[in-house]
Formats: sequence, C-alpha cells, structure tokens
Amino acid sequence: MKLFFNLLLLTVFFNPNTLTGQWVNGVYEKTEKNDTSTQTSRLIIKDSYFILTIFNSAPASFNYTVGGILTTEGKNFTVNLEFNSAIAMDSLKTLKGTFQLKGNRCMVIFDNGKKLDLEKVTKEDQNFEGAFLMAGRVTDQGESRRRIDVPRITMKMLLDGHFQWIAFNKETFEFSGTGGGKYIADNTGAYIEQIEFFSRNSGRVGAKLPFKYNIKGNDWFHQGNSSNGEPMHEIWTIRPE
Repeated sequence: MKLFFNLLLLTVFFNPNTLTGQWVNGVYEKTEKNDTSTQTSRLIIKDSYFILTIFNSAPASFNYTVGGILTTEGKNFTVNLEFNSAIAMDSLKTLKGTFQLKGNRCMVIFDNGKKLDLEKVTKEDQNFEGAFLMAGRVTDQGESRRRIDVPRITMKMLLDGHFQWIAFNKETFEFSGTGGGKYIADNTGAYIEQIEFFSRNSGRVGAKLPFKYNIKGNDWFHQGNSSNGEPMHEIWTIRPE
C-alpha cells in the first residue's frame, strides 16, 4: 500500500502533463454586457501555450491579446510571453499567477491581483487542432516555402471550435495583428471560419469565410479567399515543440 501511495504521489507531482499545463487545456470565456457593448475575455490553453484575448462586439472592437509558453507547478503558472499587443503601455513580458478549477469554471488569479472568472466552452469535435505556423503558399509554379525558424512568425491556434491567428516577432515583441473567432472543419475537406475579432479591420467581424483544407503529414493546406476577398492557397505546418 505504501509503495502504491508513493507511486501515486510521483504521478501527481512529476507528471509531465502537469508541468506543461495539459490538465487545464481548453477554451474559457467570460462575457460582460453593459449599455453600450458586450466584452468577451477568451483564454485558450493548448498544452504548453497560453493565449488571452479581450474583444468587444456590438460595436465590434479589438482590445488586447497576450500569449506565450506556459509552465505550471501545482496551481501556479508562469507564461513567458512571445507577444503582447499592449507592450508599449505595460511592458509585460511575463505573466504569473494561479489557476483554480472547479467544474467548468476556471478562476485565473494574476500576481498583480487581477482576477478572471471564466467558464469552459463546450467542446466541439473537430478534425484537427493545435498550433500551426504559416509556412508558405501554393502558386502556379508549385509550393513556395518560407522559413519558420525565424523570430517573425504568423501562428494560428485551433482548439475546440475556436481559432486565432497572431503575427508577431518573438525577439522584438513587435505585434503586427491578430484575428479570431469560431471554426468548423468536417471530414469532407470543408473548413469555415466566422470572424469575431480582427485587430486590423473590425468591419470584417461577423463574416463567414469558407475554405477547403487538406492535411498532409504535419502540413495543413488551406485554400479559399481572404477576408479581403483575395484568392489564397496557404501552407501551415504544426509548430515544433
């Protein structure tokens, strides 16, 4: 019995899933309404990656996003940020705090005293999810690849029917833009995005964009029209750990 108890402790406290945050994986939200608008705080956690975004609807506006590498130890967490849309104002490059999970709720308590009381979004089964990097385009001449081992990247996170792309520089913290919302991917190769926020053009919020997709190994081929109506055939690849 004592041996079993010791093994159980090792599993709980030294499980690599605990260290990378897999135990808290999911999409969490809080929506607050007032007389003039509706504000959504959305937290996406996928394994060792953390993205927090705040945006408004009716009228639509983008407020803020931060994200980076997540590590946890018990309930405590640290996020070493890779992007921060408000870096010029708050200079934040690290977030620390605790997670408190109870049922479908997640209380995020940051070291500066701020709190977010979020509810987990019902999981929607999709054909694929994860963190992808923009890796190139398909042209009339074939595939045109770009390097992904550089500081300036465009990343797209897909999880539980929600997506967000972010363009940023990991070294300089230069933030180039973000957009996100909900997506549906079925087994026929159809993929549809519905935009809920877009830092570059809030006028595109509400648009539904249909695409065709194909998965080949680690690559996601993504074909359709951009939010500006321009034809595109992109190549995304799974972000290396």
